[in-house]
Amino acid sequence: MSVASFDCIVIGAGHNGLVCATYLARSGRTVLLLEAAEQVGGAALTREFVPGFRVSACAHLLHMMPAALLADLHLHEHGLALAARDLPTTALAPGGTPLRIDPLDAPALAAHCPRDVAALGAYRERMRRHARALHAVLQAVPPRMTAESWADRLALLRLAWQLRRLGRAQLRDLLRIGAMSVWDLLEDSFECEQLRGALALDAVLGTNFGPRSPGTVFTLLHRMAASGSGLSLLAQPVGGLGALSDALARSARQAGAVIRTGAEVERIRVVNDRAAGVVLRSGEEIRARTIVSSADPKTTFLGLLGSEHLDSGFVRRITHVRSGGLAAKLHLALARLPQFAGVPQQALAGRLLLAPSLQYIERAFNHAKYREFSPAPILEVTVPTVNDPSLAPSGKHVLSAIVQYVPYDPALAGPAARTALTDAVLGCLQASAPGIVDSVEGLELLTPQDIEREFRVRGGHWHHAELALDQFFWMRPVVGAAQYRTPVAGLYLCGAGCHPGGGVMGIAGRNAAQQVTREAA
Repeated sequence: MSVASFDCIVIGAGHNGLVCATYLARSGRTVLLLEAAEQVGGAALTREFVPGFRVSACAHLLHMMPAALLADLHLHEHGLALAARDLPTTALAPGGTPLRIDPLDAPALAAHCPRDVAALGAYRERMRRHARALHAVLQAVPPRMTAESWADRLALLRLAWQLRRLGRAQLRDLLRIGAMSVWDLLEDSFECEQLRGALALDAVLGTNFGPRSPGTVFTLLHRMAASGSGLSLLAQPVGGLGALSDALARSARQAGAVIRTGAEVERIRVVNDRAAGVVLRSGEEIRARTIVSSADPKTTFLGLLGSEHLDSGFVRRITHVRSGGLAAKLHLALARLPQFAGVPQQALAGRLLLAPSLQYIERAFNHAKYREFSPAPILEVTVPTVNDPSLAPSGKHVLSAIVQYVPYDPALAGPAARTALTDAVLGCLQASAPGIVDSVEGLELLTPQDIEREFRVRGGHWHHAELALDQFFWMRPVVGAAQYRTPVAGLYLCGAGCHPGGGVMGIAGRNAAQQVTREAA
């Protein structure tokens, strides 16, 4: 029986895998993209969770994919349309007055803390300036720490120049605040607790950090730096995030890539210490000289490859990668539009943040230290049907919320714990939107264990590996696999577990393809 053969096989049709396959196919290579699920998208997909109600299953907003990448892949020509862009952000305050912070409701903020109006403008300009400088770091392939080659030395010089362009005073400021806690930064900048809490949420969302944790200013800058503008330009695609993945798949196919769904890779074949192909769960063998995995590092190295092909030091480093998720998702099918107290209907088109103070977030985080879920969690809430009614039956709505903190722990996956967590989140929503519980027609809760099982991400972390200073840039995911290369010849990484991390960016997929192309030239 003949065995199929390609130049490159990409494992996993999440957004990074799709981007990587597109660029590899554009380079003239024959490319096969294998996806275990029945549809492409990975965690960026749209599916029905209650009959008639559809939702972006894990990721739910588009804001970190650079505009240049969207344009280069011609995604709008491949069907991507935006239901809304530049979504507003409102900070909820149960029992108090909500505050619109993006765009800023200056009179409302002035009524609470007059000095914070000017302070917020100065803070945003400061953070945008630093984020724009860091954008080059996110875009680049990390050079080797030893800088043995001229290419690595040149890359280091380019990065140093980007940072030096900040000027002496601004570079000193970036170095001072980069490893700080967001608590210290915001307490030093603002008086309004509601404003502090809302700004801090973006620093800890999806991380294993509380606002007092060192390095949370870095995670905030990372989120801002991805777009290149230093602005968090939130957008909602028509049809949910799955529409973005469908457009990426069309772009990949147009470039010549072959996409197979329902094709689960069981192991990566190694012949003479080099990746030589894959074996599917069905037993089918497919050969290729280059394998690129968008799976998380632990799945790739310890599952698909096998530790027998790696030295013990590398296996130990991979085993110790911190990859336990701390965020859950709750989806509600609602009989009517929810009414959040004091929130105008147009604000429902954007994000609603429940993080009324730094203390509130820190108290929520305290429970996670003891492997407990937070009885009063922080929430990022969207009502996507306000912008895209096609996601629910006429007159009905979908609510999607990121819930934090919910540790990855088997003890929290049982029926009793799930019921208690669901009740806690519904109680928080009810306090801000009276009557919402009575309108619930169905719901879905995804804990980190569910995210692990459904999206095949070990640990259920949407970054695949914790985004922290010791797991970033030339140390991501670990030393020895930080340039999309791995210790096994012909095997590369392109997922969120490598630089620059998670979020729907596509940068890792593009950079990995460039690395493969460069090394094969």
